[in-house]
Amino acid sequence: MTNDTIEPLPGGPETAEPPAPVPASRLPELLHAAVAAVGGTERPGQVRMAEAVSAAVDEGEHLLVQAGTGTGKSLAYLVPALAHGDRVVVATATLALQRQLVERDLPRTVEALHPVLRRRPLFAMLKGRSNYLCLHRANEGTPSDEGEGLFDPVDALGGPTGKLGQDVLRLREWAEETETGDRDDLTPGVSDKAWAQLAVTSKECLGASRCAYGEECFAEQARERAKLADVVVTNHAMLAIDAIEGAPVLPEHGLLIIDEAHELVNRVTGAATAELTVGAVNRAVKRAAKLANEKAVDALQAAAENFHGLMETAQPGQVDELPEYLGYAVAGIRDACRQVITSLGETRDKGLTDEDAVRKQAMASAETLHETADRLLTGSEYDVIWIERSDRYGLGTASLRVAPLSVSGLLRENLYRDRSVVLTSATLKLGGDFNGVAASLGLPGETRLPDHRTPDGPAAETGEDAPPYWRGLDVGSPFTYPKQGILYVAKHLPPPGREPDRPEMLDELTELIGAAGGRTLGLFSSMRAAQTAAEQLRERLDVPILLQGEDTLGELIKAFAADARTCLFGTLSLWQGVDVPGSACQLVVMDRIPFPRPDDPLMSARQKDVEAHGGNGFMAVAATHAALLMAQGAGRLVRAADDKGIVAVLDPRLATARYGGFFRSSMPDFWYTTDRNQVRRSLAAIDAAAPPVKQR
Repeated sequence: MTNDTIEPLPGGPETAEPPAPVPASRLPELLHAAVAAVGGTERPGQVRMAEAVSAAVDEGEHLLVQAGTGTGKSLAYLVPALAHGDRVVVATATLALQRQLVERDLPRTVEALHPVLRRRPLFAMLKGRSNYLCLHRANEGTPSDEGEGLFDPVDALGGPTGKLGQDVLRLREWAEETETGDRDDLTPGVSDKAWAQLAVTSKECLGASRCAYGEECFAEQARERAKLADVVVTNHAMLAIDAIEGAPVLPEHGLLIIDEAHELVNRVTGAATAELTVGAVNRAVKRAAKLANEKAVDALQAAAENFHGLMETAQPGQVDELPEYLGYAVAGIRDACRQVITSLGETRDKGLTDEDAVRKQAMASAETLHETADRLLTGSEYDVIWIERSDRYGLGTASLRVAPLSVSGLLRENLYRDRSVVLTSATLKLGGDFNGVAASLGLPGETRLPDHRTPDGPAAETGEDAPPYWRGLDVGSPFTYPKQGILYVAKHLPPPGREPDRPEMLDELTELIGAAGGRTLGLFSSMRAAQTAAEQLRERLDVPILLQGEDTLGELIKAFAADARTCLFGTLSLWQGVDVPGSACQLVVMDRIPFPRPDDPLMSARQKDVEAHGGNGFMAVAATHAALLMAQGAGRLVRAADDKGIVAVLDPRLATARYGGFFRSSMPDFWYTTDRNQVRRSLAAIDAAAPPVKQR
């Protein structure tokens, strides 16, 4: 099912009038029909969640719902949303869930509810413009930064032999056959560099009214479909843009549902983060040189060279205030970009010409650099600035980065006005309550609503400045965690230090995997630690050990699920989203509590800010960050009703430190032990009871 799913199904909407809400008394009937349509089983937690969502929409409230794996939360929010009749926007963090909603849950649910709703609600998927192929670039050529060498060398038939050139040609052929132009519909995919040749950002777009391909534009068609849809499925990034930029990119809606809400703060922070790199300035110079006047280009070139020289020796770390020499360099970039922008505007032709795409690309680069440089120079107390050194920037230089100290105020001001918001995830309660996550999402703990949904006494403010009232609900999980899983903490190990080489930990890991017969997902706090463990255990054990980075993540997970003897080691990408039910994953190992690095500039600044305001910075920032990851990581173990296994944490602090209870209460309610012998016996029993190992 693709983005054209908003076209009415046979029988279409019976009326153009806004649909009337279905009485709440019919919600059980609707939910039962929807669950049956997708071949699922109705769960008590699912029913409770659906009732709570329905009540929140009716009362105009905000709701946080923790729904464990297997609850069926997608239907629990879709059914009451469709029954209420208002347009709903569903924002998710992962492509997998977006596809599940648009290709499976929504089509079946719409059809199942039609007899009661007497209409078939329309739905569409909407993403940022750069996710859609640009027909102008596909047909008229690309203003490439690679020059004429993009397609060199060529074969005997004149076709490109280089990977980049071959991918670009394949994209142009795909443009003739795709109905959506959505990058995620391209199989197999292409590199980011190849995609960038035939995609544009919103700043680079010529505009539908000026582009020869405006009426056929994939991005514009997706936006038009979204305007007609009753349900718009989008991603957290689009939601962040809608909140940050003030200019709405999503259609008006009466209900916002944020799934995988534990990811929202990180996604909004990412969208609000800007960086100034040597590579970006050099690209801007190349683009400006094609059309801007010589004086402006020379000024930007000089500024680029000065910035490059300074950043070659810049030391990484937080910058409370830009040093004078660096401030002059950034100001030079800002001022030169202003000259370039002025020059490009003065030389603009009135009609549409072949130069327009080049001009828009150059203008977009200059404007982005100008905005970032100006933000760095302004130095708001609400921003954190730091120097970061990474191989990805190339040229052996560092970059300047700036990010918001907090996004909770931004979310509070822009997310909760004029609509009900439902935030849901398997991980929203940390340490036994919602307050920590709620505060990070812009929902103050002191304005929480009790179960009867009446504001508490003096906290019950009204008017535009009133805090957003909310209610938290934990509907549990259909799984019996104490019977299906064990949480084992290796209390006898020494506490981890900064070095990834922990001999005792590797000995423990070797024994655990040996007892499990493979079947292990290894979650490490750093890539270096994962690599060290993979190298050593490949020598010690006769089981395949896959390592993140040695293939695409999708292929690695597929190989891990196909052979129960296989182990998969990796870092942050594996702590969330890995869904491998059955005997292939019966041991989940965490090498240590995944606290942020002590030298992480943004996390350190946030922690200090909490402490400056009288709070506990460690618990509010570092511990909350780690607890979310551990809860998500532990959730990789039990994915089905008959799954069994062990989560092993090879960090004794989970058992011995004062904050250990906070972390353990944030994880699924597994049976808890520090008895290493008991765990080995349990692993051996699980291994013996598992189906025979075979390739699938």
